[in-house]
Amino acid sequence: MAQLIKLQDYVSRYETDLYRYPSQFVRLKKQQWEKMKQHWENGNLPSASAPVKEEADDEKNSMKEKLFSLFKKKEAEEEPLPLQPSDEELHFEMDAGQDIHSEEELKMSFLNLVFDFQLRWASSTITEKSYVDNSYHYDERLRHLLQRFPDNIFVMYNPVLKIKNAPVELETILITPTGIWCLTFLEFEEGTAYIGSGERFWLKKWGDAETKVLNPLIGLKRMERIIHQIIQYAGVELPIHQAVISRNGYIDYPQSPAGIRFLDKRIHNEWFLQQRSSSSPIKSVQLKAAQAIMDYCQTTSFKRLQWEDGQAALEE
Repeated sequence: MAQLIKLQDYVSRYETDLYRYPSQFVRLKKQQWEKMKQHWENGNLPSASAPVKEEADDEKNSMKEKLFSLFKKKEAEEEPLPLQPSDEELHFEMDAGQDIHSEEELKMSFLNLVFDFQLRWASSTITEKSYVDNSYHYDERLRHLLQRFPDNIFVMYNPVLKIKNAPVELETILITPTGIWCLTFLEFEEGTAYIGSGERFWLKKWGDAETKVLNPLIGLKRMERIIHQIIQYAGVELPIHQAVISRNGYIDYPQSPAGIRFLDKRIHNEWFLQQRSSSSPIKSVQLKAAQAIMDYCQTTSFKRLQWEDGQAALEE
């Protein structure tokens, strides 16, 4: 399952420690899948919360260190304040009402749980949270990217970068061990045909109807240009690819510009399987590229109430 390292301008666990959380996510996911599968095979799926104790304890220890560092005049043996709200513990729990008949159904239920888990990691840290647009919970495209790609791919979805003090919202960025993919999507009605050109608008045909859509290459080229400048400045050598994706439609661009792939209904699956088949581990150059881009990302968040209360109490 691909890792959602940045979602819009929300605060992310990954931006606090990009070199720690990717491996931690893989480990936790594997542990919880094995536990859930064992429960299912034994006919004993848990109906109550099953917190990931290792992760919860790990974050609590981190929080303790922060709290203890604020005790300027207090004794070390004083008990720290409450740490995390119980509802922020990391849970993988099955709905007691679900009727799972096969391991495939169990996998899909598990992937849906991990999807919700990833949205939490992509919108909160130990001390901060961001308000998440509810639409992301039902975003089929985001769910597809995360659930169908492997763990070694990082996803930035609608990230907001601050370029020359101005916010710039990009589309979808995949950072793989071997390259960076800048993606834009053209997905409307099933079977829609798009006629590409160098003009500001493309022709969209569906049935007998013809309308115009904004040329997707405008935003795609801007995204590639920004990412190229960032990783070049950071000294990262990783190829950048550009693609227009239409999983349910067809793209016809007779004299298309070089360096851009048009992954429509006819060839998208081939490209998709190539990305899925990569067994390469997460690489240091991949982490370095992700960190370089993350450094330009804008973040809008607020302090957790309990963290603010804890700081206020320590200052008394």
